[in-house]
Amino acid sequence: MKTVLVFLTDGFADWEASYVTAELNKSWTGYKVQTVAIDKEPKISMGGLKVLPDYSMDDDLPDFHMLIMPGGTTWREEKNQKIQKLVKECFDKNISVAAICDATTFLGMHGFLDCHKHTGNSLSYLKEGASEYRGEEHYITTPSVRNNGLVTANGTAALEFARNILLELNVGDEKGIQNWYEHFKKGSVPS
Repeated sequence: MKTVLVFLTDGFADWEASYVTAELNKSWTGYKVQTVAIDKEPKISMGGLKVLPDYSMDDDLPDFHMLIMPGGTTWREEKNQKIQKLVKECFDKNISVAAICDATTFLGMHGFLDCHKHTGNSLSYLKEGASEYRGEEHYITTPSVRNNGLVTANGTAALEFARNILLELNVGDEKGIQNWYEHFKKGSVPS
């Protein structure tokens, strides 16, 4: 089984990664989802779900194929900046990174968006939240962007985010992934 890590903060947006984690955790995908946080204290989502992380930033992490970063209310807090080292390792080792909502702002704060096509909640929101951001020429106004191992999305695009992650990890063929997306987006099963 290949591992996908989901980084949890206090106040993480539980719905933003829920579609994709449910799909990835199916036995036929070859993936398993585990969680990591700055420490092993339970993290409480915006929806009130209490999650005990599998790993802390101080643990030896397993080999993994992607780091998923849901948005939330605390990405700009100093304590959560500790993940910067892990994200840099992902980029250095060509491990895919997926960020949605304010997690994209975190990436912008640390220069990870400067050379990749990406999106976020809006360009003005990204620039306001990440004064160090220098990736404006690569910003695309669309729900989700997949580019060279980086998946980004705005906070309204959990399904588009999930679809791009499934494509990035080659979980099924493109047509099957598109059918899955349309089933959830439109509420019907394609014929």
